[in-house]
Amino acid sequence: MSIESVRAFLAEKAPDVTIVELQRSSATVTLAAEWNVKPAQIAKTLSLKVGERNLLLVTCGDSRLDNKKVKAVLGGKARMLPAEAAAALTGHPVGGVCPFGLATPLPIYCDVLLRSFDIVVPAAGSTHSAMRINPLRMAALIGAEWVDVCEASPTS
Repeated sequence: MSIESVRAFLAEKAPDVTIVELQRSSATVTLAAEWNVKPAQIAKTLSLKVGERNLLLVTCGDSRLDNKKVKAVLGGKARMLPAEAAAALTGHPVGGVCPFGLATPLPIYCDVLLRSFDIVVPAAGSTHSAMRINPLRMAALIGAEWVDVCEASPTS
């Protein structure tokens, strides 16, 4: 079960970070309301194919990819991986994909808009789990590279 791989990752690298299991889905709007955070603070992890490379991109929950920036920074047009491919590569189901405890090592990028917050809330390997973490710490734990590839939502 993928939440177990996230637990194992955190136990080794960040034992002070706690996974919270939820009664409802960790979908952006629901989680933002329940955790009293802005939708932008929900750190969504996108499973992408850029050229021939598979990669993960962690972004603000309400931001959108800027195709011109993606092409300039990541070297090509980004396409979402099909749900089955994302689950196979990450070990996490769609809706629970996160950059922790991956089944396959992948390049991971974090969009710079996440740095606007002291705390972000990524999923934790299942559709009913999440955690609170500082975005700078998250990026350091997962070895992510910071990139500017998103446009902020007008409501952020």
